[in-house]
Amino acid sequence: MAQRTGTSGSHRAAPEHTHPDDVPVQTVLAALADPVRLTLVRELAGSAEWSRSCGSFDVPVGKAALSHHFAVLRDAGLVEQRDEGPKRVNRLRREEFEARFPGLLALVLP
Repeated sequence: MAQRTGTSGSHRAAPEHTHPDDVPVQTVLAALADPVRLTLVRELAGSAEWSRSCGSFDVPVGKAALSHHFAVLRDAGLVEQRDEGPKRVNRLRREEFEARFPGLLALVLP
């Protein structure tokens, strides 16, 4: 079940988030199978919550592709995003995800 978050006065629509409880394991595995998305998850795991904007990741894709990768991670319940001024910041939903799929993140994080 997707839920909307506040827009924080942004000109763009707030991202929709899927809670990990509503995600089948196949969706998660498909999301993590992509090397760019795996890099995003690993970098978020090593960062403080809400400290990384979308543009701060060093991945070999353009803005549109990066937006798509973040959408896939949101749909898989792995990432939560919010707008802070002109930036969209991210956090790994580690606790929620661990409750749904115990030990799975530990298998993919360095």
